Amino acid sequence: MRLSRRIAPAFAAVALVMAVPYDAIPRTLAHQDGAGTSRPSGSQPFGAECRTTVTGSHVVAYCHNPYVDTDSVRLHVECARWWDIDTDSASVDVGPATTVRLSGRCWKEIRAVWIRHGT
Repeated sequence: MRLSRRIAPAFAAVALVMAVPYDAIPRTLAHQDGAGTSRPSGSQPFGAECRTTVTGSHVVAYCHNPYVDTDSVRLHVECARWWDIDTDSASVDVGPATTVRLSGRCWKEIRAVWIRHGT
């Protein structure tokens, strides 16, 4: 009997939290997006999620946009050697529920790779 008396308040608290509708939760706090910047919680989520893979001197990035608005992405490749030319891809629009593939390369090693969103 003691076990149920200890669990009952916890069960009641969980049931109360689960019964609160999502719209009743205040949205005054700022949230963090994937890039680490804060945005107001009232704004809509935006931006394609990108994953890069470096294999030797080649890089491939896949960007998927799960949102309604179109995002524009560019691939930037910084080469490790001073004589190797860094490359920037052309801007590619990623529509809603669309995945695009971006690729680039250096002659030798790659120092850094990043994706830029926007124009």
